[in-house]
Amino acid sequence: MDKALYVAMTGASATLKAQASVSHNLANASTVGFQATLSGTVAAPVDGAGHASRVAASHQTLGVSARAGAVHNTSNALDVALDPDRWLAVQAPGGGVAYTRAGNLQLTPNGLLTTASGRPVLDQGGAPLAIPPHQSLSIGGDGTISIVPQGQPANTIAEAGRLQVAAANTAELVRGEDGLMYAAPDAAPLAPAAGKVLTSGALEGSNVDATSMLVSMIQLSRQFEMQVRILQKGDENARAANTLLSSR
Repeated sequence: MDKALYVAMTGASATLKAQASVSHNLANASTVGFQATLSGTVAAPVDGAGHASRVAASHQTLGVSARAGAVHNTSNALDVALDPDRWLAVQAPGGGVAYTRAGNLQLTPNGLLTTASGRPVLDQGGAPLAIPPHQSLSIGGDGTISIVPQGQPANTIAEAGRLQVAAANTAELVRGEDGLMYAAPDAAPLAPAAGKVLTSGALEGSNVDATSMLVSMIQLSRQFEMQVRILQKGDENARAANTLLSSR
């Protein structure tokens, strides 16, 4: 009986963690460029001295979904939708390089190009991109930013910089606690992508399938209820056994 209780207890704990992962995905179903977290429950033999007779249920993050999100046109010059396996380089909170597919860019009052969450966008040299005063701006398919300088004729076009866009499969990256993607600790720096890397005036939405996430939430809820019932039945059986022993 103690084995059943142990498995049910660890299973219930893993189910709660899986429910939190599903809830996080659902909360980001409308977040630009968000990629769903993949998770599951695995068997985890308990290590230690003694006979190896205990196997726990453990929640495990399996990675990030590489499925592309829906792309929709916005006609906003600062919006970009990254091509498959292309990542926009931004400055990480710790000062390093992080990557994102969220292309809803913004300009600060002092001309610094940032993501919607405020992370500075990096240029080809790894420095934060600053855009000088301009009348109009456009971003080419290769990430080149062209502007018409303030006070200049419309046919005067100058290059203001180029977005640093890296090429990598989703499986090669690791999601940090801040939601940004990072190169694996033992991996080489990501190589820059050549040629067309993005579509300007468009945004890639979240790749979360809200319907399947809702179904998963219901399934996990019922699974948790079943595991709690096993714990309750185990307690009832233990009470009944104690009653029989005390009556002898």
